[in-house]
Amino acid sequence: MAAEDTPYTPGAAPAALDGTYAGAAPADSGGGLPQFEFEYWGGQIVWLLLIFAVLYTLMSRVFIPRLRRVRETRAETIRSAVAEARRVQDEADAQAAAARSEIEQARTRARTVAAEAKARANADFAARQAEADARIAEDLAAAETRIRSLRDTAMASVGEIAVETAGAMVERLTGTSVPAADLRAAAKGAAG
Repeated sequence: MAAEDTPYTPGAAPAALDGTYAGAAPADSGGGLPQFEFEYWGGQIVWLLLIFAVLYTLMSRVFIPRLRRVRETRAETIRSAVAEARRVQDEADAQAAAARSEIEQARTRARTVAAEAKARANADFAARQAEADARIAEDLAAAETRIRSLRDTAMASVGEIAVETAGAMVERLTGTSVPAADLRAAAKGAAG
């Protein structure tokens, strides 16, 4: 009966193609792992050296140069990015310093313009005030002159008015009119 025709029985070891069972050990084998048997070490060492040489050659000729190029490219990219960042930072600092300088100059100009405008306004105000004071002084002098003239006129007329008033009072009280010459003489006598 062939191994393919053998029915499967649970718990039984399957039959190999050559008619032996997998659970049976070969007759010439001492058991154990073949890598620990000295007779295989020569071939294993040759294959170990061959695989190591191939891997070493691949690593040294292919993978490590690629990694080195990637690392150098990355380092160069980082260096150039840092250099660009420093350059941009320096430009920004220079522009900020220029802007601060321009702002300070503008403030200085604004202060100067404000001071000049204030001085002009004060001078204009002082000139207008002096002009107004001169006009007021002129008007006061003219008013005082007019008042003196009116006072002198009034004082000159006071005597006349006093004579007329005294005549009107005497006439009202006594019913008789007194001549103006007599009243003037009486007023001069009372004043003197």
